[in-house]
Amino acid sequence: MNFSESLKKNRDFQNVYKNGTSYANRYFVMYILKNDLGKNRVGISVSKKVGNSVVRHHICRLVRESYRLQEDRFHSGWDIVIIARVSAKEITYHQTESALLHLGGLHKILEPLQVL
Repeated sequence: MNFSESLKKNRDFQNVYKNGTSYANRYFVMYILKNDLGKNRVGISVSKKVGNSVVRHHICRLVRESYRLQEDRFHSGWDIVIIARVSAKEITYHQTESALLHLGGLHKILEPLQVL
């Protein structure tokens, strides 16, 4: 399993926005685009409309940690951009995880959950 990297460059974000597909739920919008790297690259965007820097950074940390713990369920080879909506201001960790898995399921980039 290849672990993810961060999506950092503006041109990479713009490429995913222009050429990727998107789905949204109450808290997030997720854009995805196939890459040829064999690993995922994840970018997180939280606008100033959502709140001050403390709130924005808190949401970013929640999303990053939720993705990290569920990373092995996501298919490899995708550029993923997650955009927080204003309603994410009061979100909990479990709601964040559920929202990310919901969007991954809509995009069909999730492995089915294995029950032991």
